[in-house]
Amino acid sequence: MARIILNGTLVRYPMGGMSLWYLAYLAGFQKLGHDVYFVERSTWENSCYDVSKKEMTSDFTYGLKVVREMMDKYDLNGRWCFVDEKGGYHGISKPKMNEIFRTADIYIDMEWGEWEEESAHIPKRLFFDGEPGWLHIKFWNIFESDGQFPNYNYYFTAGENVGGDDFLVDLCGVKWHHTYSPILPDDTISAEASQDAPFTTIMNWQSHKVIEYGGKMYGQKDVEFEKFIALPQQTKQRLEMAVSGKNVPRARLAEFGWHVCDADKISISVSSYLEYIAQSRGEFSVSKNVFVETRAGLIGDRSAYYLYYGKPVIHQDTGFSKYLPVGNGLFGVRDKEEAAAALDAISSNYQKHSNAAKEIAREYFMADKVIEKVSQVLAI
Repeated sequence: MARIILNGTLVRYPMGGMSLWYLAYLAGFQKLGHDVYFVERSTWENSCYDVSKKEMTSDFTYGLKVVREMMDKYDLNGRWCFVDEKGGYHGISKPKMNEIFRTADIYIDMEWGEWEEESAHIPKRLFFDGEPGWLHIKFWNIFESDGQFPNYNYYFTAGENVGGDDFLVDLCGVKWHHTYSPILPDDTISAEASQDAPFTTIMNWQSHKVIEYGGKMYGQKDVEFEKFIALPQQTKQRLEMAVSGKNVPRARLAEFGWHVCDADKISISVSSYLEYIAQSRGEFSVSKNVFVETRAGLIGDRSAYYLYYGKPVIHQDTGFSKYLPVGNGLFGVRDKEEAAAALDAISSNYQKHSNAAKEIAREYFMADKVIEKVSQVLAI
C-alpha cells in the first residue's frame, strides 16, 4: 500500500464535471488499497467560483460546503485539506498535513506548481495532464524562456496521440505516459431516456485565452463550433448544448436550431451533471481548437460518462480515432456532414450503438482499469 497525495481544485471550482475528474482518481486509488489524500491551496485573491452567485470571490464557504458533502459521499471524509488565501487550514489540520507529506510515497500534481516545497522529498512525483496540446505548448514556452522544465518523476497525459508522428508540439525530451481519464459513475442514476430526448453536451465556450506556438494562435471550442453550427439544419435529431463561459452567441445559436441551456445549472453538483448525461439520447460535441490542431488524441471523461450510460457519442476527432474503436457507439467526425451521417446511423439502430457505447466505456475508461495501468508504471 502506498500513501498518495493528490493536488487539484475542488473547493475553488466546485463543478460536477471537474470534481469527478479528481474524485475518480482518489476513489480509484483507494479502491486498490492505497492511503489517499486530497490537498488544495488558494494562492491569490478571488480564486473561488461561487456557482450560486456566478462570481469569482475570496469567499470559499460555498465550495467548502460542496466538498464536505462530496467527500462524505465517496468515503473520503477526513482525507482532504484546503488552505485558504490567508493560510487557514480546513479539513485536515496543518500539523497532520505536514506529517502526511513527510510520510507520503507518491505525490500527484493535477494543478501544476503547488505544494512544491512540501512534496520535494516524496520519492515519486507525478504530473497528470488533462489539457494535451494546450499544456504542452505552455511547457514548451517555459522551456524556451529559461531552459527548465517542471520537475516530476513521471508525466501522464490524457492525450493518446501526444508524442505521435503527427502531434504538433515539441515535448522537450520528456517522456509522457498515456492514460485515459477514469470515470466514477453513479449506478443509482437512471439511464432511461425518451426517444425524443436530445443529443446534448456540456461545454465552456472559451475556457482559456488563445495560446501561440510556432507563430500560430490556438483557440478554444468557440473556434471549432463554426464548422458545425449549421448541423441542426441537416438532421431531424434534437440538439442541445449546456454552455458556460464568456461571449456565448446564444441568439445566433438559436437561429441555427440549437437549444441552449446554462451549463452552471447542469453542473452545480456531481449528481445533476450525471443525471443530465443519463437523460440524454447521446452526445454531440466539438473539441477545443488547440486539441484539434495539435492532434492531441484526446477524448475526455465527460464523453466517457455518456458512453457508460449507453449514450452514443459523436465527437469532433482530435486523433482519438487512431486508438479507440469508432463507427459503432462512438464516432469521430471532422465536419457537419460527417456528424449528420453519424446521427442517421445511430437513429437507424439505436440499441446496437447504445450497447457498443457501454462496451467502450467499460473497456477503456473505468477507474479500476485506468488506475491499474498507472500503478503498473509506478510499480506499486
